This record gives sequence, C-alpha cells and structure tokens, in this order.
Amino acid sequence: MSVTVEKIVDPVVLGEGPHWDEKQQALFFVSIHDRTIHKYVLSTKEHTKTKLDGPVGFIVPVEGTSDQFVVGVGRKFQVVRWDGRNNSPATVVKEIGEVDQHTNPTTRLNDGKADPRGRLYAGTMGHEEPLGVFIPEQGAFFRLDGSRIIKLSDKIGISNGLTWDLKEKAMYYIDSPELNIRRYDYNVETGEISNMKRIFDFKKKGVNGTPDGMTIDTDGNLWVAVFDGSSILQIDPREGKLLRQISIPAKQVTSVTFGGPNYDILFVTTAKLKINNVEQEPPCGATFKVTGLGVKGFRNNNFKL
Repeated sequence: MSVTVEKIVDPVVLGEGPHWDEKQQALFFVSIHDRTIHKYVLSTKEHTKTKLDGPVGFIVPVEGTSDQFVVGVGRKFQVVRWDGRNNSPATVVKEIGEVDQHTNPTTRLNDGKADPRGRLYAGTMGHEEPLGVFIPEQGAFFRLDGSRIIKLSDKIGISNGLTWDLKEKAMYYIDSPELNIRRYDYNVETGEISNMKRIFDFKKKGVNGTPDGMTIDTDGNLWVAVFDGSSILQIDPREGKLLRQISIPAKQVTSVTFGGPNYDILFVTTAKLKINNVEQEPPCGATFKVTGLGVKGFRNNNFKL
C-alpha cells in the first residue's frame, strides 16, 4: 500500500490532543488558542466544535459516558459535559483541581492522556510571549488518580507527547525543548514511573524540528509529530532507531493518534501559528488522516473519574 495523506478538517490556530473514541467512531481534538474542543465523525465527515472558558490543552472522554470529558483549561483539570453538537454549550460538571498556582502561576496545561488503567497524565508549559518564546523549565508533569493530583517531575519546558507500552513496561514522554524522548519504567498497577533515560536525540539523529505529540503502534514503535519539521517519525524506541519519516503538508505538526474501525488510520493535528512574523498558509492548521502505513495502533484510553 502507498501512504496517503488527506486533509479532513479545515485549519484551526493550534490543533492538539487528538483522541479517537471507539464507541462514537469519532475523533476529538482541541484548538488551544481558539479555546475550542472539536469532534469529527469519520463516516459522515461531520465536524462540530464548541468554545470553553480558557485555553484548552487536551480532551479525554470520561469512562462510561458519551458526553463527559476531562479537559485541561488553563491550569485547571475540569470535567465538562458536551453533546457534540456544533456550538452547543459545554458545561463544567466538576472542577477536579488546579496546578502550579503556588509555584508558577503563568503556566498552562498543554497535553494529557489516560493510561491503560484510566489515570490521567498531563503537564504544564512555561508562559509564552511572544509566540514561540517560552520561559524555560517553568512547567511540571502530573498524574491524576481520580481526584488526586500527584506531581511526577518539575523543571519541564513544554510538556508534550505521552504513550505506554505494557509489554515493555515502559512509558514514553516528551519535554519538547529537550529535543529528545524520555523512557520511564512504568508500573501499570500503581501508575508509578522511575528510571528515566533519554532514548532518541533529535540533533544527534539529524532530525530538524521539535518533538511534539506521540503515540505507539502494536509493534511497539513510536509515532512522533515534528513541530517545525513538516513530518511525523516512526521510531523503534528499543534501538533508538529512526524507521520512517512521513511528510505532512504543514510545517507545525503537533500530535498524532491511531483510530478508525481497524485502528490503521493515523490522525494528525497541526498548527498555523505566526511565529517570528512568518505566516503559515493553508493547509497549515488542518487535521489530516494518514492511511497505507501498514501498521495499527491501540484503543485510546478513557479517564476513570
């Protein structure tokens, strides 16, 4: 099969956090600076969205519901109810907690995912002003066990990609300014992580751009979005080896996830941020689907409240 890249959703400012919902056969994602959450139904191509009260870093469905989601809004973890209809209001069901308010109150939550047991992992990033310029090491990385927030790491620049490999007992994580991918030993029973090591150095591997969002296929290989690199990477994390680089027609590639009825479609979000006065022309900011990769992913995990 040949690899095909197809635009499915028109550009937003900063698309992020794609999550495939198996029950609804729909892709959910966010546009951070637009303060919007989005739904795209693959079979009908219907795209809907609604606005939240602040920059929204991620969206993850709540287990056992069809209309509730945990979202990161500013520095707060919130549960919102949204019926998925266009511009239908999202209401806050519960505010779980706030992070960084006593240490670095100018940060915001950026990316988050649920692990195989429904715990949420998410982190913050330093204040950005102007676009593309961040206060370094102001963020932190957290785990949300139900309503309990545990800090896992501090001095994070931009908390980003997350994925797990149960076979390898590993969690992979990206702090983007490191230009590297972290590997942790991961205990699925407790959610604890330990023994951090860096496994893929972008500079040493000759990869231009910055690592952003990430997922994993059933062969245990990582798929990594490259911001400012117009591409996604397939990486063997056990060998630290670059297997493939797939071009995407947008410079600022932000995140990836597998979905579709057979989990063989890779959904890709992008951005159209004007950094250093450089305009990003369409289709920058669009959401894409990539087919013909010859690999499959896993079901995305929901949050267990």
